[in-house]
Amino acid sequence: MSRRRSSRIQQRGTQAPQAKTNDSFQNFAARTGIGTDSMASGNTYGFNPISRNRVQLEWMYRGSWLVGKAVDVVAEDMTRAGIDLNGTSNPDDIETLHRAINRLQIWQSINDTLKWARLYGGAIAVMLIDGQNVTTPLRIETVTKDQFKGLLVLDRWMVQPSLQRPVAEYGPYLGKPEFYTINQNAPALVNKEVHHTRVIRIEGYELPFWQQQTENGWGLSVVERLYDRLVAFDSTTQGAAQLVYKAHLRTYKVKDLRKIISAGGPVMDALVKQMELIRKYQSNEGLTLMDAEDDFETHQYAFSGLADITLQFGQQLSGAIDIPLVRLFGQSPSGMNATGESDLRNYYDSINAQQERRLRLPMTTLMDVLYRSVLGSAPPSSFSFRFNPLWQMSEKERADIASVIATAVTAVEESALVSKATALKELRQSSDITGVFSNISDEEIEEAEGEEPPGAEGAIEPNDEPDQDPIEQEQNEAEPALSVVTGGKK
Repeated sequence: MSRRRSSRIQQRGTQAPQAKTNDSFQNFAARTGIGTDSMASGNTYGFNPISRNRVQLEWMYRGSWLVGKAVDVVAEDMTRAGIDLNGTSNPDDIETLHRAINRLQIWQSINDTLKWARLYGGAIAVMLIDGQNVTTPLRIETVTKDQFKGLLVLDRWMVQPSLQRPVAEYGPYLGKPEFYTINQNAPALVNKEVHHTRVIRIEGYELPFWQQQTENGWGLSVVERLYDRLVAFDSTTQGAAQLVYKAHLRTYKVKDLRKIISAGGPVMDALVKQMELIRKYQSNEGLTLMDAEDDFETHQYAFSGLADITLQFGQQLSGAIDIPLVRLFGQSPSGMNATGESDLRNYYDSINAQQERRLRLPMTTLMDVLYRSVLGSAPPSSFSFRFNPLWQMSEKERADIASVIATAVTAVEESALVSKATALKELRQSSDITGVFSNISDEEIEEAEGEEPPGAEGAIEPNDEPDQDPIEQEQNEAEPALSVVTGGKK
């Protein structure tokens, strides 16, 4: 053996043994943790793709009020407050546009699109523009007056997206289907191929790419994620309802009952007649007649703990649907001073986030088309909209805020710190919160652009005063004092 090899063996013998490490907590002696041959080791997640079962989803939507709320509540909250339009040259145009939105039932159609997207995993709304071919790309500049006729809502089972022809142009629709072929079971535009620019596409829960391909390019139904919690909640409530039938049980002990039943005949008939008489006359005012050797007992079931269990399953269901208890069940959370107000505010914030993410882009295109169709011209560059908040202030709160803002803006404008045009802009901008000053037009602001701030006219800077002879200045300063002495006579 060489000297070098023996030194390596000696070094290897002095090294400490390496310990085996795991990525998760495990205790094989106590059989705790995943992979330790315990009962928890058998836990896993199964595959329950009910998003592909249209009939079952429809049965659940019709038969379960919780599924109906899970589908409807978010869609209704995203559309019930509407939008606030700004930036038109004429304030009357805003009223005209709002009347057109109501007449064409825009919000009802958007609401239906969101509902069926949440139920089935996806839906579209086709913009119906009279005189234009739905197969061609939408060119907004070609929309003329009275061409827009509303929206046609179609769920995922009524259309076939072109998965083999995705959008190749860079932009927000890159990779999405370029066309949607409408099936035979659709209410209109049957067998038509609709270009994606004419479509408002809404998905349920978004999926990774490969999972999206298995769903024919669509998302996931909201019912699929809450299915197991829904079954647990319904089983608990149904079990509690069944216990009501056993809440008050009565037992009657009869001596030699087996012999009476086996004998039958008059003896059995007498027993049955006795039971009928007891049921007929037994009440809080009646008497119970029975043999001295018979025994009658009542048993009551205690429902303690059922309310807590039901509440826990309800909270899990609320978390699965992402709707707070106060909105889903109309029930405030437990605890001191718990009113559910903070939960509602957080929920409304999430609704606004979904509006911005899911509806901002398609609604921008839709409002552009609506403006051209209703008013017959292209919208100005300042034309915009915002989603009205769901958390509404009272009229008194709005009036107080409007008064404070008006007082502050007026004081700053009178102090010549800002111009009148800037003050008008600030007042109009505050209309999003207060609801007043929204009719300040662009013309009024333009007219005020040339006006100088109050106190600016005729103002003379100290350095601009004309030079004065020192002797004349001394005489002018002494003249009032001379006037006082002589009684006003010089």
